[in-house]
Amino acid sequence: MKRFLIADDHEAVRSGLRAVLEQRADWEVVAEANDGGKALTAAIESRPHVAIVDFSMPRMTGLEVARRIREYPLQTEVLIFTVHNSGLLAQQAFEAGASAFLVKSDANRLLMAAVDSLLAHKRFCTEKCRNELNGGSGSNADRHPGLTPREQLVVKLVAEGYSNKGISAILNLSVKTTEAHRAAAMRKLDVSSTAGLVRYAVRAQLVEA
Repeated sequence: MKRFLIADDHEAVRSGLRAVLEQRADWEVVAEANDGGKALTAAIESRPHVAIVDFSMPRMTGLEVARRIREYPLQTEVLIFTVHNSGLLAQQAFEAGASAFLVKSDANRLLMAAVDSLLAHKRFCTEKCRNELNGGSGSNADRHPGLTPREQLVVKLVAEGYSNKGISAILNLSVKTTEAHRAAAMRKLDVSSTAGLVRYAVRAQLVEA
């Protein structure tokens, strides 16, 4: 049996993906998660062949989940699933360790092909995605100017409304360390307020508008 993890904060999306995947008699969804932290835990515990992970989730982005899966390492191929058709996001996904990037609007046509590629340990990217990657498309506003993965995650959590104390609890950091990451991100982004971080997070698609 080929084992799958589905991570998305919308139950309807998870149900739809599960229904499609389990049309194959030898495919089984062994775990689901509705935020990034749970997705990583589920991946470690269930060791799926393929993890389908939404880019924008509470607590931890899909990119961070992919990066952490690679750090363990797990023999799990990661597909980043997103509503954003962006060559820049695709590039970030592959740099984080994902092997596939799929826009949700293409799922009905391409999900099975993407999964078949991953099970064969081959990278999957649509022709449009490849063209954007080769063309280096993406506006400067979409970029993360010098932010480390941890700083990106702190900015995401700030935009989701978490306090420094709450972020520290989620990431298992001291409040002082969280404050340092937040200050570094504000300095690099040249913003002086929480509202500035939120605007950046929306513009850079770390969170949904």
